[in-house]
Amino acid sequence: MPVTLKAMRYFTAALQHGSISGAAEELHVAASAISAAISQIEAQFQLQLITRHRARGIEPTRAGRDMARKFTRLLEDYDTLLAEGAELKQEFTGSFRLGYYAPVAPGFLPQILAPFLAPRHQITLELEECHNDAAQAGLQDGRYDAVLFVPDGSHPHIDYDMLLQAPPYALLHPAHPLAESEVLSLADLAAEPLIALNRPMVTDYQLRLFAGLTRRPETIVQANTTEMVRAMVAAGHGCAILNMCPATDLSYGGQPLAVRPIADGGTPLSLAVGYNRSNPRRITSAFAQACQNWAASPAAAEFIVLPPKKTGAP
Repeated sequence: MPVTLKAMRYFTAALQHGSISGAAEELHVAASAISAAISQIEAQFQLQLITRHRARGIEPTRAGRDMARKFTRLLEDYDTLLAEGAELKQEFTGSFRLGYYAPVAPGFLPQILAPFLAPRHQITLELEECHNDAAQAGLQDGRYDAVLFVPDGSHPHIDYDMLLQAPPYALLHPAHPLAESEVLSLADLAAEPLIALNRPMVTDYQLRLFAGLTRRPETIVQANTTEMVRAMVAAGHGCAILNMCPATDLSYGGQPLAVRPIADGGTPLSLAVGYNRSNPRRITSAFAQACQNWAASPAAAEFIVLPPKKTGAP
């Protein structure tokens, strides 16, 4: 049977005390456990490592002293490794890897991450935009420390904190006739050419939006980035339905855009921060808390387009 770390501790403690009973008292175990550990080690190496004296406790043989020194070094290295591992878990240093499926994340992530880039910290941030499924897979296989993603239909066994919910809104060219209305309906958009964000989850979501209507918009352009969708709309090629809204009403090309809420948009899409909640690094916990603080702030509300509240009759 291999010699365990526990047996090594029992053996070295007994030699330090020169007494089985003294080691048992220090380690809060039965004397028989100390004696059994010594016998196990002697049997493993087929050496006599101690001499037992009825009245004077125990005394190591030469081999026993050599073995105790080696065990002590091994135990010290092991304890150091554990301590360094615990410190690593608590450090605000090293790299922090974030995968995000949040098309407007550049609008709010710098604000959330700002405290982690303070001079007193030694952190390297690795930020990677990815698809929703890839974000979740990366969290599960350890590629990311945390992810921002849409948890609707998320993979099982992923821990996450909900941040906010974003209902759909319409994106229009300012000269489009629909832009004259303050609030739109899905029926208003059903006859319009659609510039669609080409992501599987978004495609399914938009199909569900129009499921109850007899007519659905025709998708004439599919783009895999939100900014390309915005650019095509700004160029007058069609309308789009998105969820989170950037703070700017201009495209990359500097062309204006119009945003209008959808009164009957139905179920919003959610944004969540996913991470290992059972055993996170300290920086991961701090990032998750920073995300929650941001989501509860007025700054987060600026990215959500809500239809005006209905006022009751006087």
